[in-house]
Amino acid sequence: MTLAGKPDVNLPGGAWESDRDYCPTLTPAGAHMLAHLRSHPSAPVYRNRSGNKLLAAEVESLRAYEQEVMQAEIGWSTDAPPPWLSGFLRTAYATVPHYRACGSPPSRLADVAPISRAELAHDIAAFVPDDADLARMINFQTTGTTGHPLLIASHPLVAGRYLAFHKRALRRFGVTLRHGAGQVGVMLLGHQRRCFTYVSVTPTMNESGLAKINLHVDDWRDPEDRARYLDAMAPELIAGDPISFAELLTLPMAHKPAALMSVSMMLLPGMRARLEAHFGCPVLDVYSLNEMGPVAVYDERAGGHVLLQHRLYVEILDGAGQPVPDGVRGEITVTGGFNFCLPLVRYRTGDYASLAHGPHGPVLVGLAGRSPLRYRTVKGEWINNIDITHALKPLAIALFGVHQHGDGTIALRLAPGAMPQADQARALLAPFFGAIAVETLLAEDKIIQYTSDLQEAVA
Repeated sequence: MTLAGKPDVNLPGGAWESDRDYCPTLTPAGAHMLAHLRSHPSAPVYRNRSGNKLLAAEVESLRAYEQEVMQAEIGWSTDAPPPWLSGFLRTAYATVPHYRACGSPPSRLADVAPISRAELAHDIAAFVPDDADLARMINFQTTGTTGHPLLIASHPLVAGRYLAFHKRALRRFGVTLRHGAGQVGVMLLGHQRRCFTYVSVTPTMNESGLAKINLHVDDWRDPEDRARYLDAMAPELIAGDPISFAELLTLPMAHKPAALMSVSMMLLPGMRARLEAHFGCPVLDVYSLNEMGPVAVYDERAGGHVLLQHRLYVEILDGAGQPVPDGVRGEITVTGGFNFCLPLVRYRTGDYASLAHGPHGPVLVGLAGRSPLRYRTVKGEWINNIDITHALKPLAIALFGVHQHGDGTIALRLAPGAMPQADQARALLAPFFGAIAVETLLAEDKIIQYTSDLQEAVA
């Protein structure tokens, strides 16, 4: 057998058996793919082992689920909630300890007290249904950027469902994933000193290869191997965040993927445009959360982030937990989702937007992570952090932070790779703040982008 034009790879029996622990349906072709990803002369150091953990019946279930997702219409409105919502509430109140302790399910969703990440962090078990298959459950911990490190309850089927929503998002931009046996389908990028890296296969794509790699030079024998490896693997889809994509732009990579997909951090339009020009493909900005997976994808034609999940209901709440009218900004609050190990009812995400309805279905407009923050200008006026985001849109910056000190002065924090744009960034913010200090941002993980020492900053 040959793989992607390469000669046969010899598979030690121990490696085969070990890989089947992570990929139960692994075939000889899939095993060769894993060996190909690991043994290429330019391959990185893979520091971890992982896999899809899917059983044969679950693979078939995922194929059917993908068809459901691709065909589903999302057309509910605030005045006409989706028909599945009432049944979801009854099931949650019957099977989930936290909701069962609240009594009978209310007739109106608005009568349910919202919850936040803090409640999940305090006792995640209370939000896991009684009938969850504990033997098949996957638990992983998220980073604590909100002050509440969180253990997430999940399942191999839940992890496998992400692909269906990514395919739905890609379809909006005319991209259909086609790679299968003998090809690398997805390459996940990171760029940090410590990164979970592994190889796997995707059973629903005929065991196309999947790899999570770290672009940090410490994970490679030769920094030049990064471009060589990406070119040799030729992944159809490359997923990452603005930080890893900024590093990708520095590599002399010749391969052109079908699409790039940015998740987990805000992607400025300037960076998206630079990536699209460089790679000649669509760059998707996906709003995704560990608690509920891919939520929405940005589509300029729709004026915001278009919802992807057909069994996820979104409300926008004010600070008192009350729904606001369409078009008014507030906290994104969700009910439903596809993680049957963690059914959520009125979960406050900590992210903010307004909600609009139109031909594209429900759309999150002006999406921004974390609570809105005000900044005092040199004229003594107050502006929203969204105004700063809009001002910096022309820049191809992957990572930045803006901090206002107690005396009103502003510090703009830029990653080293963005320092050549420091003068332009100063000029864009000068109308608001006058002189601005620029500091080097060395953090390689998620940061809080907008901070202030002023007590009046929180509106």
